[in-house]
Amino acid sequence: MTVIAMLSVAPVVEGSMSGEVAKAVAALDDFDVAYETNPMGTVIEADDIDTLLAAVAAAHKAVDGDRVSTFLKIDDKRTSEQRARDKVDAVERELGREARRERDETAQFEE
Repeated sequence: MTVIAMLSVAPVVEGSMSGEVAKAVAALDDFDVAYETNPMGTVIEADDIDTLLAAVAAAHKAVDGDRVSTFLKIDDKRTSEQRARDKVDAVERELGREARRERDETAQFEE
């Protein structure tokens, strides 16, 4: 079984949250999970739901603040083994290319 989740943990504050987000990500290192952080959150993989939820709880508790906002989306594949990378690979096969594109910073847009 593989459990894949998208996690976003952040204090509700003005200004940069990167220091607190880094604490949440670092808390994941104490668990048997794989993870990758992107601009909108962190994708986490675990072998079971209990491990995943324990890691998420630790990440949430690691953030300091009077108010912490946590978003969690879970894909609990109970009948098959599928990694997060497998899901991306399947989309890229359908596209026939990588599922990413950089913006052209030099392009001028008319208003």
